Amino acid sequence: MKRGIQILAGAVVVVALAAWLTTGAHRGWTKTQIEVKTLDEVTGIEGITYQKGFWPGVDFLGAGLIGAGVLAGVSFLFRSKSNPQHQQQTNKL
Repeated sequence: MKRGIQILAGAVVVVALAAWLTTGAHRGWTKTQIEVKTLDEVTGIEGITYQKGFWPGVDFLGAGLIGAGVLAGVSFLFRSKSNPQHQQQTNKL
């Protein structure tokens, strides 16, 4: 159980980092829409339209790393499985 939680924590770090990097590694807050400057062909006036999407920011990355840290911390609450052969050898000494 302990090792499984530690592996899960590592997987959370890898997934959060990969998602953040592959979507552009934005160093701002997470955005669900982004401004796109457009130029009206007829009047020549520049305008702003919004494109919908999901761009994770550092808050997304931070939440993933904190979640992984919590999982890693929780894993230390579980005991490791004891090795019966090791206990028998130490009792003989």
